[in-house]
Amino acid sequence: MIKKISPSENDFDIPAKNCYRMVILGSTKVGKTAIVSRFLNERFDDQYTPTIEDFHRKFYSIRGEVYQLDILDTSGNHPFPAMRRLSILTGDIFILVFSLDSKGSFEEVQRLKQQIFETKSCLKNKTKENVDVPLVICGNKGDGDFYREVQPEEIEQLIAGDSSCAYFEISAKRNTNVDKMFQTLFSMSKLPSEMSPDLHRKVSVQYCDILHRKSIKNKKLKDDGAYGIVAPFARRPSVHSDLMYIKEKAIGGGQGKDKERCVIC
Repeated sequence: MIKKISPSENDFDIPAKNCYRMVILGSTKVGKTAIVSRFLNERFDDQYTPTIEDFHRKFYSIRGEVYQLDILDTSGNHPFPAMRRLSILTGDIFILVFSLDSKGSFEEVQRLKQQIFETKSCLKNKTKENVDVPLVICGNKGDGDFYREVQPEEIEQLIAGDSSCAYFEISAKRNTNVDKMFQTLFSMSKLPSEMSPDLHRKVSVQYCDILHRKSIKNKKLKDDGAYGIVAPFARRPSVHSDLMYIKEKAIGGGQGKDKERCVIC
């Protein structure tokens, strides 16, 4: 039986530079949630449930360093444009998903890629940061027989000349190229490749003491390994917190209160 814990933010020494937010964007029914499920649980659910907005959090201990990765699975409908803009502003790395059998979903990814660039450019003008944003585009549902509506040359045109963007044809259902896609995304983000689902050991929250960077108390786990823990009761930071983070980041020229993002909810 897994022991339930309620650690406070002071329990773990997670530096701000090790806290990231991954945002998944795309039209409805393209498989965004299925990709997140593969990432967190290595499972695939055939049942479709529309996503309003889901928030997840995963912690890693990799070679003695602790990392926090927040995952924002957004709605394909985007009923509130301001919320989508906020999701982009607070995101550090992005996955854009379309379905290979839907030209409309690919056109949405084209719009999203442009919106990310424009939104991040706006923030760059105030923070003087580099506007390059690690981004992976996924053509999903590349399994079985299907009528392909998006041609390879259209995809090539979208990513041509953009060193901060990569493309993968994947199948969340069959788990084809999903791990490779995540490895590439983390490499582009200058994060440890061990954050990819297939390159670390999954442990339960009862082993949360591996998140203490100064010492690992559990003798069953080695300090030089790579471990991942999914936070069971993660809650999305409030809109107010995200707005304050962006405000402080803009005022501070990129030196916002990053530590506010490194907390246990």
